[in-house]
Amino acid sequence: MPEPTREELYARSSGLIENGVLANRRVLIIGLGSFGGTIAVELAKAAVGEFAIMDFDKLEVHNIVRHACSIKDVGRFKTDAVEDLILGKNPYAKIEKFRTDVLKDPDCVSREIAQADLVIVATDNNDSRFLINRLLIEHGKIGIYGRANTRAEGGDVFVQRPGGPCYGCLVGNASFDQTAEEVSSEAAGRRSGKIAAYTSPEEASAMVQVGLSCDIAPITNLMVKLALVELSRGTASGLSELEEELVYDYWMWANRRERRFANWSPLPKAGNMPTILRWYGARIKRCETCAACGTSVSLDEGESLPHFDATGDEDINVNLNI
Repeated sequence: MPEPTREELYARSSGLIENGVLANRRVLIIGLGSFGGTIAVELAKAAVGEFAIMDFDKLEVHNIVRHACSIKDVGRFKTDAVEDLILGKNPYAKIEKFRTDVLKDPDCVSREIAQADLVIVATDNNDSRFLINRLLIEHGKIGIYGRANTRAEGGDVFVQRPGGPCYGCLVGNASFDQTAEEVSSEAAGRRSGKIAAYTSPEEASAMVQVGLSCDIAPITNLMVKLALVELSRGTASGLSELEEELVYDYWMWANRRERRFANWSPLPKAGNMPTILRWYGARIKRCETCAACGTSVSLDEGESLPHFDATGDEDINVNLNI
C-alpha cells in the first residue's frame, strides 16, 4: 500500500484541528514511560509534526502492561520504541531522540526546552521536575506536568505558563501532596529516594504499587487535550472554545474512594461535594517567596505555611472548582 498523504491521514479531523499549524509545532516530551509514551502517540495522531523525546531507560517487562509499546519492544531504548510508535501514526513527523538523564545533562535539557513550543514533563521524581521548572522559567516556555498517586488511586496535572505560578509554587501549596506519588518501579523508587538504598530487593518490590493502564488514561487524556489547546491557541480550530474551559493551573482526578480520597462522597450521592471520576480545577496563586520564580525569598520556619485549621476555615491559595 502506498504511503498516505498528510491530507488523507487527517481528513477525518478536519475542522477539529488545524493540522497545517500543528505540523510545524515542536513538542519536547521528557520521560517516555506510561505517561510520556502514550502522550507522544496521541499527539502524533493529532498531527503534531515535530518531536524531541528524552529518556535514558530501556523498556522492561513490567512496563508493558501500562505502556503504549508492546512485548516485542522489551530491551529496547524507550526513545527508539516510541519513535516507531510516532512514525506509525504520522510518518511525516520529525523526531529527535535523546538518551539523556535529565539531572546529568541539564545543558541538553535547556537547549531543547529553548527550541520547544511546549514541554511535556512526564518524569517520575521531583529532582528532575524542579530542574525542568527552573529551565521553563528561564526560557519562558509552557510546561504540562502529570503524575499518578499511589496505585493510581488518582492523579493530578499542572500547567506552568510564563508569568504564572511555577511547579515550585505548587509544591509549596497545601493542596498538593508530593508524597502521594506512586512508585512505578524499584529503579524509579530508588532514584527518587522513596526506596532507601539500604532497602532489600524483596522489601523494595513490595513498595512498588502501580495502578492499571485505564487508571492513568484519564490523566494522560487531559494532558493531551491541554497540550493541543496550547499548541492551537490563536488558530481557528474546533479546540478554540476549550480555551475558555481549560483555564486552571492545577487539575485533580480520583479513580477510587480510597486512601487520600476515602472521605470523598460516593458518586451517586455526591451532589456538589467532591467525588470520584470527575475533574476538579484549581487556580494556584503565584508565591512571591518561591525559590524558583518569586521576587523575594526569605527563610520560612513554618509559621506562614498554608494550612487547614480545626474549624475547616481555609488559609490556602487555591480554589477548587467543586
